[in-house]
Amino acid sequence: MSAPDEHTGGGYTSQGIDRLDARYKVTGKAVYSAEVAVDNLAHAVIVGSTVARGTIKSIDVRAARQAPGVLAVLTHENVPRLPGAHSNKKGDPSNRVLQLLQDAQVLYDDQPVAVVVADTLDRARFAARLVAVTYDQVVAPAVTFDLRSPSYAPAKANRDPADTNRGDAARVRGVAPAVVDATYTIPAENHNPMEMHGTIAVWRASDAVTLYDATQGIFGVRKKVAHVFGLDLRNVRVLSLYVGGGFGCKGTPWSHVILAALAARAVGRPVKLTLARQQMFSLVGHRPRIIQRVQLTAAKDGKLASVEHDVVSQTSRFDEFVEPCAVTARHLYACDNVRTSHRLVPLDIPTPTFMRAPGESSGSFALESAMDELSYVVGLDPLALRLANYAERDQQDDKPYSSKSLRACYEQGAAAFGWAKRPRAIRAMKDGEGWLGWGMATATYPARQSAASAWASVRADGTALVRSGSQDIGTGTYTIMTQIAADALGLPLGSVRFELGDTSFPETPVSGGSQTAASVGSAVKQAGWQVRQALIELAVGDAASPLHGRPTDDVNVVDGVLSSKAEPSRRDSVVAVLARAKRPELSARADTPEAASRKPYALHSFGAQFVEVRVDEALGSVRVRRMVGAFAAGTILNAKTARSQFMGGMVWGLGMALHEHTVRDVRTGRVVTRDLADYHVPVNADTPAIEIVMVPESDPHVSGVGAKGIGEIGITGMAAAIANAVYHATGKRVRDLPITVDKLLEVPA
Repeated sequence: MSAPDEHTGGGYTSQGIDRLDARYKVTGKAVYSAEVAVDNLAHAVIVGSTVARGTIKSIDVRAARQAPGVLAVLTHENVPRLPGAHSNKKGDPSNRVLQLLQDAQVLYDDQPVAVVVADTLDRARFAARLVAVTYDQVVAPAVTFDLRSPSYAPAKANRDPADTNRGDAARVRGVAPAVVDATYTIPAENHNPMEMHGTIAVWRASDAVTLYDATQGIFGVRKKVAHVFGLDLRNVRVLSLYVGGGFGCKGTPWSHVILAALAARAVGRPVKLTLARQQMFSLVGHRPRIIQRVQLTAAKDGKLASVEHDVVSQTSRFDEFVEPCAVTARHLYACDNVRTSHRLVPLDIPTPTFMRAPGESSGSFALESAMDELSYVVGLDPLALRLANYAERDQQDDKPYSSKSLRACYEQGAAAFGWAKRPRAIRAMKDGEGWLGWGMATATYPARQSAASAWASVRADGTALVRSGSQDIGTGTYTIMTQIAADALGLPLGSVRFELGDTSFPETPVSGGSQTAASVGSAVKQAGWQVRQALIELAVGDAASPLHGRPTDDVNVVDGVLSSKAEPSRRDSVVAVLARAKRPELSARADTPEAASRKPYALHSFGAQFVEVRVDEALGSVRVRRMVGAFAAGTILNAKTARSQFMGGMVWGLGMALHEHTVRDVRTGRVVTRDLADYHVPVNADTPAIEIVMVPESDPHVSGVGAKGIGEIGITGMAAAIANAVYHATGKRVRDLPITVDKLLEVPA
């Protein structure tokens, strides 16, 4: 079989087609995991610890058990020991160390210490407040750190080495004429998707369970639940048809998922466990607090002589999570002498986790701020400095890029923004009682693709059903996969139904790391193409078909009609082909590994961010007035959903720069910014005009659909671009996010 023809089908791929699930969402018909109708449903509420480090001395549950409607109160004293509760691999995000009421130890504030199950949610909440816990061996928690804190090196920065050293940066640092040596800090940040975490657990038998879970990875949940309970993997089914935002926190299963299953088994009926907004700040991870030191040296013409990027971030005492901030510095700019490192400080906090563009978004703030600082040291425009250090290949991995249109992103983004009119001097643009500033930064994110599977079937009525066990986390997966399938099958878009979110469907990777479109899309395309080829073979082998005897390569399929490319008048419909063959359907399954064509190349998406800010001279308040993002990400599968993804990332970068800050009480270890009244995120009033430039790019190596992920690149570089614009407006370099009024009150004259 030859490779799928890129030009078959109705050309739906890349069109800006409206989301197929939009009407369901705006009318409330989209059923999220915690909304699934289940008979005889009970409700569970987690009781959290009120200390951050100690042991449970006693738990008095008598009042809670006697409260109306209470079915059970689970604690470490009555919960059965789970066979896989402690067989975790430290530092493996897919197999986290969870808190499952297995012992009396308290490791962080608000850790689950009991679960109350009642016949209604209100009754469960009321009874949960009656659980009285006393603690022993309580010690003051360690919840903060600085560069002098003891630290250690993990084995890996996720997929990459903890440390790298190319050339001799230390030697060059001592002789280069231009130097930047600065420290940048990012506070802990918490996810706040509209849909909070929730799980419904239904035991079908003593050894078989179904879970409706708000997750980015149904197969990861299945594996974890089976492992913890010692179940056969085939006896665990997980469904997640809609996800109201994940951004990393729903990428792996947390304690509440297992606790929901425990509660359901304990009371012998289905149980729903949903987290309160306040529990989102303690039970499902966060972006860790990070301190980064960046040292850049350059020649007088701005050419980089050395790059050094050192990262220290927090993790829990009982598990490891690394925010790989320095990985971008290893490849983004041309430089022969590059050294990077990652260190962890274990604290009495919950384990951090992935948060939109983990590593790249946080690391780009430091690197791209330092590059802006260097531009002033050497007297070059910030964009000119980046062009002077443009990397034509990945020096760290010694590979060419599969495609790289960053130069075009710089050019087209700068043109759309009007960057050529930017004055070099700081505090050169006034707007009434405020100063204007323009800043820019580079954006980049890895273009990942993992093994995935899909199944496709064309029925006798000319409709198709395509299934793949992926997740739609709000990005438009339902729509994009339907477009890909329609083109691969050669059917009208309205004749194709795509289903996902069920572990009984073919397996796919987690919807994280901006890999779903490339991974699942490649499998869907291959499965559809295999069915299409089977249809063609049926037609050309059928003496009653007008296409009988034609070479299979001569037959195209568009909008449900097979036709000869050489003689277009020779046509046959999909319905007629199946009817004559007396076939109720044709189906095929595709299992696509990571593409071999990827291995010789470095694979990344690229972009350029441009921002205008206004800083009030008297108040020090910052308003972002314009944002322009230019991105090159291979084949754009849907122009409309892609634009939304880029915009969403850019707005998140605005929040990272100006708003988001998780505050933890150093005395108690408790997060005090535990809801959206205190933890600030951008709203419409904070969001300016946003222009997206999608730079055309063809990449035959990156995936079967030619797409690079776009869910995360929009945030990378944005925090730095805003900080750089603030400096251009005020002369005040803020290296500690978020950029708040108190950090700008002392503006130099």
